[in-house]
Amino acid sequence: MPQTHPHHSEPHTDRPPVGLFLVPTHRRDAPLVDPAAWHGIDPQRLAWLIRNYTRDGDLVADLDNHPTVSKAARYLHRRSGTITTEGDRLRVTDGRPVRARCLAEDGVALLLAGLPRPDADHLGLHDTAEAMHRWHRLLRPGGFILVALPARGLEPGQISRRSAVISAARNAGLRYHQHLPVVLLPLPAHDPRTDAATAASTQPALLHGQHLRTHLDVLAFTATTLDQEDTDA
Repeated sequence: MPQTHPHHSEPHTDRPPVGLFLVPTHRRDAPLVDPAAWHGIDPQRLAWLIRNYTRDGDLVADLDNHPTVSKAARYLHRRSGTITTEGDRLRVTDGRPVRARCLAEDGVALLLAGLPRPDADHLGLHDTAEAMHRWHRLLRPGGFILVALPARGLEPGQISRRSAVISAARNAGLRYHQHLPVVLLPLPAHDPRTDAATAASTQPALLHGQHLRTHLDVLAFTATTLDQEDTDA
């Protein structure tokens, strides 16, 4: 169970807490592909994340306007935002009259994002930092961004994708808050490949010739104060 306490002040640390999301018992016989899943995270665990990173009435938005995110937000008595693109800028609306939005506390409390983005097949540090800077501007002070990052093996001479995203977020003025590895498949009690007597003769589990995705990383970042010039731009 992840140990997440986003609403309490924490001393500065170079090692953000790590929480492990296991497959819920009642979903261990579920199909591998869930059409309601958000980047592989089932609705129940997604709702847990939203509940623990927000309060009643907070504004929650997903960059892809995923229907499961909006359903979970409304179920938890949060406001569900819709993100639209205007040139290079992002705008969030939540269906209320303009006057009501102006009178309420402005800014997104929780922004969810999947990486890499549909229009990019890689995670370049510069491009990712620019994207995160735009996302940062959507947040209210103290708001959070949750980034879903599919796990991938490290290639020779490259830094990990997780490290690249953390560096990009820091360049964008975000503070690294927490790492949540999310297990996507029930793990066997015993793996024959760990036994020296059977490892050589055991074939890896493959799907269409590729290793099954057993987990993904969710990285949590929190907003810091932006320059007023950036906020008003």
